[in-house]
Amino acid sequence: MHVTSRTGAETLMDSLVAQGVEVVFGYPGGAVLPIYDALFNDPRIRHILVRHEAGAAHAAEGYARSTGKPGVVLVTSGPGATNAVTGIADAFMDSIPMVVLSGQVATAMIGTDAFQEADTVGITRHCTKHNYLVKDPADLAATVEEAFQIATTGRPGPVVIDIPKDVQVAEQPAAHSEPKMRAARRRYVPASLGADDAVARAVELLSAAHAPVLYTGGGVINSGPEASRLLRELQEMSGAPVTSTLMGLGSFPAQHPAWLGMLGMHGTYEANMTMNRADLILCVGARFDDRVTGKIDDFAPDATKIHIDIDRSSINKTVEVDLAIVGDCARVLQQMIDRWRDTGKAPQDLSEWYARIEGWRARHSLEYPASDSEIMPQHAIERLFELTRHRDPIISTEVGQHQMWAAQHFHFFEPNKWLTSGGLGTMGYGLPAAIGAQIGNPDALVIDIAGEASIQMNIQEMGTASQYRLPVKVFVLNNEFMGMVRQWQELTYESRYSNSYSESLPDFVKLAEAYGWKGICIDDPAELDAGIEAMIAHDGPVIVDCRVAKLANCLPMFRSGAAHTDMLLYGDEAPAAVTEEARAAV
Repeated sequence: MHVTSRTGAETLMDSLVAQGVEVVFGYPGGAVLPIYDALFNDPRIRHILVRHEAGAAHAAEGYARSTGKPGVVLVTSGPGATNAVTGIADAFMDSIPMVVLSGQVATAMIGTDAFQEADTVGITRHCTKHNYLVKDPADLAATVEEAFQIATTGRPGPVVIDIPKDVQVAEQPAAHSEPKMRAARRRYVPASLGADDAVARAVELLSAAHAPVLYTGGGVINSGPEASRLLRELQEMSGAPVTSTLMGLGSFPAQHPAWLGMLGMHGTYEANMTMNRADLILCVGARFDDRVTGKIDDFAPDATKIHIDIDRSSINKTVEVDLAIVGDCARVLQQMIDRWRDTGKAPQDLSEWYARIEGWRARHSLEYPASDSEIMPQHAIERLFELTRHRDPIISTEVGQHQMWAAQHFHFFEPNKWLTSGGLGTMGYGLPAAIGAQIGNPDALVIDIAGEASIQMNIQEMGTASQYRLPVKVFVLNNEFMGMVRQWQELTYESRYSNSYSESLPDFVKLAEAYGWKGICIDDPAELDAGIEAMIAHDGPVIVDCRVAKLANCLPMFRSGAAHTDMLLYGDEAPAAVTEEARAAV
């Protein structure tokens, strides 16, 4: 039998194709030139040249989050790898499947402080599911196969493969990797089905509850579209209201009467009160984050808590639960539905529970002050939603007030339409994530809802959109402040706005034109709809500079360490004298 010899770089290409990889986001450098040379003549993989390695990682996240496929990143050694670390940590916190291929100096040079050497394995050890340093070219194919398995199964996350330059150029018969590949398939086998007795107990508790709530998170979306469908089916069976974390938006349709909105620090009053007064909480694919629970001692004190999660380490990490089910969300939800059908249980009459919820809804916690003279940011998001909803857009965000306003006032009906940085809160995420989503969904309307401060973190990625003719839209809520920082300074530091005002901003319209984009400025409420419609109508990339009220606060909210029911609503803000003094300062 004729055995073809392949270099490590060529073996890498073959291995990526075998994993179904179609797109790689990267930036070349000395330690990955053999891989880029292999890419040059390989039409099977499309390479997207970003402008910064952080952009590559965030673009891969956006691609993964919007398509359900793992994102792939290719960077060089040293600064190439370290620049990607923020995106790797972001993917780790938000459970995004990603494989990062980093170049490394030749194996004989490792540890000598060679040019562009960094201990990539050491640096990424605490922000990856797993990482590898491949020293033998015979290990490369098996390592890639296992890396994709780890990244995409169990709780998804990033995996780093550090590949020295001599491994990339070494030749190796392809057949030598086959035994190691078979062994790799057996090393990581996460649980997917829940224990039958735990599932039975969960159904018994849920069917008997008089004030239940389904608390859902990003795990429902990560589990695939089937999990969202099954969540809706379980809700119909139980009748329970549904709330979601920031990362879980879209797993349950926002127009459904059982939908409570997002919960947590900037969630709705009705969602947080429902959680607090529930007699049973079924947590599906969420992790009781501090931005959800607030003060732990006051969080849902009388509720029986059931936690479904594929990550065993997330169970009882923050909040002690009464019943744990370790397994994949979709598989466990199906088990619960099957069990419910088998028992023939009828749901409780929850009319009294919903009547209490309607009382909390009556607080209209998402209200905000109206204005005819300036654009309120909440109103801008509402109009953006109404004018684009027929296109079923994919929305990414940067991080800050605009992110929370988008979560509150834009509405999602299906999974994989909402891309945001949750756990790490990474400014600069939104634009490259939108680029990745547009690559994965070329016919979709993709909009990055941004702030004028956050967009500048990775604004150079406008060049990437220009090069690949990607029609991404950036909708900037420009209040000239790092808005969330300013809000906290107003509420906690007596409006001492220390370094939160942007003294020097670019002309976003001229910047757009410099990159070959269309630029639109909106500063009059009467022109808001026309500006949004012009953005949608343009068939190329657009940046909209939407000048909004400078001192608008993102409410409702509870402060760090406060109880999740101790919410500040519109009308409860600081005295007018403080606000007027702050306005004068601006």
